[in-house]
Amino acid sequence: MQTIGRNDPCLCGSGRKFKHCCGRIANATPAEPSEQEADWKTDLRSEIGDTDYESMEELQAAVSQFFGRRNRDARNDFHGLSPDQMHRILHFPFDSPRIAEFSDALDSPPDAPFMHLFGMLAELVDRENFKPTARGNLPRRVCRDIAEEYWNEETFPYERLFWKVNKEMDFFDLHVVRVVAGMAGFLRKYKGRFILGRECRALLKAGGLGAAYPKILRVYAQKYNWAYRDGFDELPFLQHSFLFTLFLLSRYGHEWRPSRFYEDQFLHAFPMVLDQIEERFYSTQEKTFRWCYTARVLQSFAGFLGFAEVENVAPRRSPSEYRIRSTRLLAETLTFHV
Repeated sequence: MQTIGRNDPCLCGSGRKFKHCCGRIANATPAEPSEQEADWKTDLRSEIGDTDYESMEELQAAVSQFFGRRNRDARNDFHGLSPDQMHRILHFPFDSPRIAEFSDALDSPPDAPFMHLFGMLAELVDRENFKPTARGNLPRRVCRDIAEEYWNEETFPYERLFWKVNKEMDFFDLHVVRVVAGMAGFLRKYKGRFILGRECRALLKAGGLGAAYPKILRVYAQKYNWAYRDGFDELPFLQHSFLFTLFLLSRYGHEWRPSRFYEDQFLHAFPMVLDQIEERFYSTQEKTFRWCYTARVLQSFAGFLGFAEVENVAPRRSPSEYRIRSTRLLAETLTFHV
């Protein structure tokens, strides 16, 4: 019958690699088939029916055509994407220009919290080449100077009034910027001092922060561990599927929507993500997913990198509730051809 490689799109139509989907449970204890698995098996039986094939080769060809057609058809739970397109989005997000095309550089400085902080840090490093602390972090004076400029009373009054910055870890957004800039090679230590990397200097000289942003995005999406800044489970699939979240924002983000809307769409497309979450006495798997998705993906990724506005709309002393809207930066950075 149908032969499939471990890295091929799974036959169930999930868009994931076979080894990460149905192939992962091939040797596990038999269980009830998933809804997707049951669907494709039913469709295959209906397709083949009682046809009398003259050879195994003819049967193999019919099965191959069935799965090829199935993986090319758009699916409602993927919001018009086919399993083949979803496979590319999940596993080759920066190398699928027929589906998603990223800008090589932006014409203007990106309006993103990450880049505002990086711009301040790069300017200070270029001007002073200051020494790191014994732990390799930014010195307190630098953190406070950036905080003073970044947390002005118009944008972040709470932080300015009540939060004290005595070390880099007290200003965690800046800490993340420093870590990611280091991963990108934009910030280095040379002879006991911070310096800007050669590529960073060239990009900033050629096109400013707009030229540096594409590499920052790629490093943040693929190298930096998103779980580092929160207390939730690792759940690497949330980061692995970042381009699908951006696809949802590009399609539905033109108006304010509650964060629950995006949580629902993601869960509908990838219900298997709940299997990666431990059940705890204080939270169900679904509640944990929703908290984690909004905090890690919508706030700390889409919001921090400027693709979305994220606003807390809950009354004071109530559980947080957020609404989300995409920004111009998303359209300037990324074009979907679907």
